[in-house]
Amino acid sequence: MPDEAKRKYNVLFLCTGNSARSIMAEAILNHMGNGRFTAYSAGSRPTGAVRPEALRQLEAAGISTEGLRSKSWDEFAAAGAPELEFIFTVCGNAANEACPYWPGRPVTAHWDVADPAAVKGSAEEIARAFQEAFVALERRIGLLVSLPSSTLESMAVENELRRIGEL
Repeated sequence: MPDEAKRKYNVLFLCTGNSARSIMAEAILNHMGNGRFTAYSAGSRPTGAVRPEALRQLEAAGISTEGLRSKSWDEFAAAGAPELEFIFTVCGNAANEACPYWPGRPVTAHWDVADPAAVKGSAEEIARAFQEAFVALERRIGLLVSLPSSTLESMAVENELRRIGEL
């Protein structure tokens, strides 16, 4: 096992369309993760396009949008995909769907974040919905990155022991 201080954790954020919440979460964690985390995002039924409002919200916060794209979760269940330590669903639909088998059996959790892409209304109301989703994700991701390596490692070890017990 790598030296704990140098350990990197791969994290996948899932949502149905992979156009807003999971995309923002990926960018926020890559920005805030201080090299300890590599974040990815995907969807069960990706829209194929990132919402421009999500990109504007990230850019307004000074977070890079380079390389962000809407993609299927199948990319992360395939051979050669990065081994994931943590998977977070950020919408109720993805949390309730039958997920693929994830190599390595990562720790999973659900963070319910209101869908800004579903908001109908004025441009200001839609922008506010994207800002609220961004703030909710940023707060939770801030708590994740503040966890000491020993806590993250014990979560991963506990999950691995659970997996071994199922063999």
